[in-house]
Amino acid sequence: MSAYDITRPTYFAAGDYRHSRGPILEVIDPARVETVGVITEVTGDELAATLEAATLAQRKWKALDAKTRATTLHRIANRIEATDMRRCAEIMSREMGKPYPEAIGEVANCAGAFRYFAEMARDEAGKVAGTTQAGSFQFARYEPLGLSVHIMPFNFPILLMCWTVAASLASGNGCIVKPAPATTLSTLEFMQVFADLPEGLIACLPGGAALAEALIASPKTHAVAFTGSVATGRAVAMAAAGQMKPAVIEAGGSDPMIISAHAPLEIAAAGAVTAAFHMSGQVCTSAERFFVVDAVFDDFIAKFVAETKRLRIGHGLGRSEIGPLVSEAARAKVIRLVEDAVSKGARVETGGRIPPSETDRLVL
Repeated sequence: MSAYDITRPTYFAAGDYRHSRGPILEVIDPARVETVGVITEVTGDELAATLEAATLAQRKWKALDAKTRATTLHRIANRIEATDMRRCAEIMSREMGKPYPEAIGEVANCAGAFRYFAEMARDEAGKVAGTTQAGSFQFARYEPLGLSVHIMPFNFPILLMCWTVAASLASGNGCIVKPAPATTLSTLEFMQVFADLPEGLIACLPGGAALAEALIASPKTHAVAFTGSVATGRAVAMAAAGQMKPAVIEAGGSDPMIISAHAPLEIAAAGAVTAAFHMSGQVCTSAERFFVVDAVFDDFIAKFVAETKRLRIGHGLGRSEIGPLVSEAARAKVIRLVEDAVSKGARVETGGRIPPSETDRLVL
C-alpha cells in the first residue's frame, strides 16, 4: 500500500490510495485559518469502479467461514495497536480542531471494536424454532447483506466509523465509508490499517451530500449506517426506506442536566462543565440545557463559572482543553445563539465571544 499524501486529491479503493479526477477543495484549519491539505469529491466513474471492486471482494469475503473472518479482524486490531497513530491524530486536530490528546485517544481506542466483533463473528446467530407440525425442522440462518454504506460525522470520525465497519465486516459485508468533509483527511490516513483485508472490501470515498445520496440509491449497496444531525439522519432514513434498505441511524440530541437541591455542587459543576464543553459542545450527548432548582441556583452558577474559567482555549495542538468549533459557519451559528439569548434577557457570566487571544488568527 502506498503512503497517503494529504496534498493530493485522493480516495481509497481496491486496497490502495488513488488519485481522483474530481474537484479539488482546500481543507482549512479552523483555529489558524490556514490550509491543511486538499480533499475531493469522487467522480461518477470512480464511484462505479469502487462499487464494482467492492462487490467482487464481498462475494469472496462472505464465502469465508466465521473463524477466518474473526482472525482477519483480529489482525486489523493488531495493526491498529502496532501503528504509530500520531500523524492521524495530528491531522484530525488540524482539520477540525479537536485537542490532540482527545484525537490520539480516539484512534488508540479503535482496536477493541474489531476484537469485540471478531468474537461476535464466530457465532452466525442462527436459531432453531419450535416445530409447527410433526416431522418438521425449522431454523433461521442470517446471511450477509452485501455492501454497507457508512456516512460518518466529524466529531468522532474514526471511532464511530470503526464501530459500524467492524460489525459489518464481521457479518460478511463489504464497506463503503463516506467521511465527513471536515474529517476526510484523518479518515483516509487511517485506511492504512486495513491492509490485511482483501483488496476492495473496504473503500473510503470523499464527498458531500450528493455522494451520500448516490451511495444510498445505488443498486450495489444494501444497508446504511449513519451518525450525524437529526435533519440529515431523517433524510438518510427516508432515502434508505425508499430503497427498502435497512439503516442504523444515530442522530444528535438536546440533552438536559438537572441539578437538584441536594446535589454535591462541586461535583455537579465539574460534571456540568465537562458535559457542556467537551469537544467544544460538539457531541451528541453534550448537555445543552440545565435545570437548576432555585435553592442552589446562585451557588451552582458561581461554581460552574469558576470551573469554566479553568479551561484553556486554543489550538488543538497546543495546551488547551477547548479547541475551535469545526468551521466558520459553526462559529457564526453559536455567536448568533448567544446574541439571541442576550437579547431575550440572558446574562453572560463568562465567555460569550471569541477570546481576544484568538481573534488575530481568524477571518471574522
